[in-house]
Amino acid sequence: MSATRGPLTGVRIVELASIGPGPHAGMMLADLGADVVRVQRAGIDRTVPPAQLRGRRTVEANLKDPADVAAVLELVDRADVLIEGFRPGVAERLGLGPEQTRARNPRLIYGRVTGWGQDGPRAAQAGHDINYIGITGALNGIGRKGERPVPPINLLGDYGGGSVFLVLGVLAALYERERSGEGQVIDAAMTDGVLTLAHSIWVAHQAGAWSDERGTNLLDTGRAWYDTYRTADGKFMAVGAFEPQFYAELLRVLELDPESLPHQMDPAGQDILRKVFTERFAARTQDEWCALFDGVDACVTPIRSFTDAATDEHLTARGALIELDGVRQPAPAPRFSRTVLPAPAPAPTSATPIGAIWV
Repeated sequence: MSATRGPLTGVRIVELASIGPGPHAGMMLADLGADVVRVQRAGIDRTVPPAQLRGRRTVEANLKDPADVAAVLELVDRADVLIEGFRPGVAERLGLGPEQTRARNPRLIYGRVTGWGQDGPRAAQAGHDINYIGITGALNGIGRKGERPVPPINLLGDYGGGSVFLVLGVLAALYERERSGEGQVIDAAMTDGVLTLAHSIWVAHQAGAWSDERGTNLLDTGRAWYDTYRTADGKFMAVGAFEPQFYAELLRVLELDPESLPHQMDPAGQDILRKVFTERFAARTQDEWCALFDGVDACVTPIRSFTDAATDEHLTARGALIELDGVRQPAPAPRFSRTVLPAPAPAPTSATPIGAIWV
């Protein structure tokens, strides 16, 4: 039998209010069933979209007031996990650092997410997603040949390398605590996370199979069969026909004779292939191409805007988007067969008295 209780049901988490990956991690942990309490300053928190505060309670505290800090420490005494996204040393100065909290609660798992990490020459330096992915090599690899690097919104650093790795660390530490009985400190640096995400590219680069010149490699638009193409109505199609069988299907649907074209893997022939593909895709609308590629294993799909993605038949069929308080947003992920994730509660509209939490 399934239960609409996430796998982290019963886990208590204190989230010290921050921006970027901190509240995103808090949201994911709450989606998974944890009881997450966000500690923030009094008043409306305008630094985070309200929808990202779904599924958890908030309490208000002035972390520069010793009495409020003492109340937060009492809350932490009853918690399994604390997460924070301050610059190194800030939590310690507030009296809420790892040593101060774990001296009172040795089982506490203390998760810290920053851009540069807790040490190193840049640790105390300000930065944003674009800076963190910039020094790892990842940003240099995103963009077209001869053009500037293109930031992939803030998905790669803040969330891919930041909140996701913080959540991974929390889950691993919870599992380890079942054996040791002790908590520990997690240093989730976005630079570390991005490097791990780019592991295969680093390996390929060391083997001489990936060039520092962007737009010349297998997966960075250096190959015509792994690129995007404009359609007759100004929309776009995504083409990822890497394997020979998928490439053959691509040519078939495009009504192209492989004997008249350069070989798929010939680097010198990619400009010719790209020109031919560009002309073919420009001849029909996106809907027309979707119909032609429907059910065909050519790895060709439409590129949806956020507006269009909301009505995509696959996302709709899976219920991948939900609506809370009139705001369309992604549903909790991943999915579980037995501890089914319930629909998240909307973001709180008022603070809960700190003394009423976990009494």
